[in-house]
Amino acid sequence: MFITVCVFLLGGFPVAFSLAGTGLIFATIGWAFGVFDFAILGNISSRIFGAMTNEILIAVPLFIFMGVMLERSKVAEELLESLGMLFGSVRGGLGISVTLVGALLAASTGIVGATVVTMGLLSMPTMLKNGYSPRLVSGTICASGTLGQIIPPSIVLVILGDQISNAYVDAQRTLGNFSPEPVSVGDLFAGALLPGLALVGMYIMYQIGMAIFRPESSPALVQDTGLERKVLSRILLALLPPIALIVAVLGSILAGVATPTEAASVGAIGALMLAGARVDIDRARPVYVGVFSMIVLLVLTNTFDLRVARTEIAPLDLVAIFTAVLACGALGWGIFVALKRVYQTRLDGKDQSVLADVNRSTMEITAMVFVILIGASVFSLVFRGLGGDDLVHAALTDLPGGKWGAIMVVMLVMFFLGFILDFIEITFVVVPIVAPVLLMMDVNPVWLGVMMAMNLQTSFLTPPFGFALFYLRGVAPASVSTSDIYRGVMPFVVIQMIGLVILAAFPALATWLPSVIFG
Repeated sequence: MFITVCVFLLGGFPVAFSLAGTGLIFATIGWAFGVFDFAILGNISSRIFGAMTNEILIAVPLFIFMGVMLERSKVAEELLESLGMLFGSVRGGLGISVTLVGALLAASTGIVGATVVTMGLLSMPTMLKNGYSPRLVSGTICASGTLGQIIPPSIVLVILGDQISNAYVDAQRTLGNFSPEPVSVGDLFAGALLPGLALVGMYIMYQIGMAIFRPESSPALVQDTGLERKVLSRILLALLPPIALIVAVLGSILAGVATPTEAASVGAIGALMLAGARVDIDRARPVYVGVFSMIVLLVLTNTFDLRVARTEIAPLDLVAIFTAVLACGALGWGIFVALKRVYQTRLDGKDQSVLADVNRSTMEITAMVFVILIGASVFSLVFRGLGGDDLVHAALTDLPGGKWGAIMVVMLVMFFLGFILDFIEITFVVVPIVAPVLLMMDVNPVWLGVMMAMNLQTSFLTPPFGFALFYLRGVAPASVSTSDIYRGVMPFVVIQMIGLVILAAFPALATWLPSVIFG
């Protein structure tokens, strides 16, 4: 079944229909040989309904809206220009700036393709013009662009967290534990934070090493001395809003104030108001008041009981309720102003407004994610109906090396599947099949989820089929050859593999923070 899917994909068929079509073809073959019951496919409707009513998955379109809005509102462009002014005067400084911007975009968008393309369009011409090696430029942009896979809040971690949670419950029930401790998306966010930041640090160390040992590959940026006075103010204006948004989204999850879905809605509204303020920076007061009101609402919700349907309300709670009502009014006004501005603002060279373009992109990406979920459901149901899950269970449990042997094989399979499948297909198809088997071997679910996320990130970078390489090739100038991109990314692939080995050797990197935050 997997080979057939790969053949269809190489033939150019859409992923979702390749998965569903392969499932139906093999279901028909199995039925013809009397080894498959078509009644199994009756579970498709309940799976689709389960996805529709899954509150965790509502975070997916909200995070997508947040990321696309930040991309269209030129936040990335301002970040790159400001950090380039800050670090550009030292050797390797522009590369460090690109890595830091990639990390910030990863934490605020979580969309690999958008990040790589944006960084390629914005930073590649500047770096090449200032004498940077095309290989180093290509590797830096690709590697920093894929950080959206591992640095929370990430769409990958939302989807992976949902699948790991379901697999963990299945594994515990099989072992006889009918009331297991739940694994949440918040656990995965907390678990991925330290490994993600460690990767950023390793990338920067490589940039510094290249500047020291091969100074011709990353020269200092020649800057206009007249801009030095404005550097600090520009950096603060460019950095503070997205960092505040990241802290609000990630901090509200880790502090237990909001679920990932609620935090995603805060991120979507925050990105909208950030774009509205940037459109008309001289008249941004209503938007700033709205942002302040949103922060006040978060604090009030976490501090006071704001329910009004009570027989007795304490005086302090009553004050908090009236304050919350006023804050809601101010927030509504700020949202209205921001919506009006992004609706009236046109994209460069297009008649379409920024808001319409963001909504359309969000709809297309969300539809792609969920139609893949439906196709993957058909595929996995037929796979299990033909006894594939029993085959996988027997294969993994009989491997030499026990738990570690099984983990290594699964990681290798996911790594190679990353050449031809996107992370969404791998998460929906492979994880439900292999994760329950691994979790029955006393593997920590948070550590396993972070390992899988970092592994998928590595497959995005690896030649010859890494998706990030194709994204960059599409926007790179003709002077940068494909071989430059492939060779430039290899040191970063080695860094990724070292990171994976370190995470495998020290699982506490992924498990310590969730245990501290959530107990």
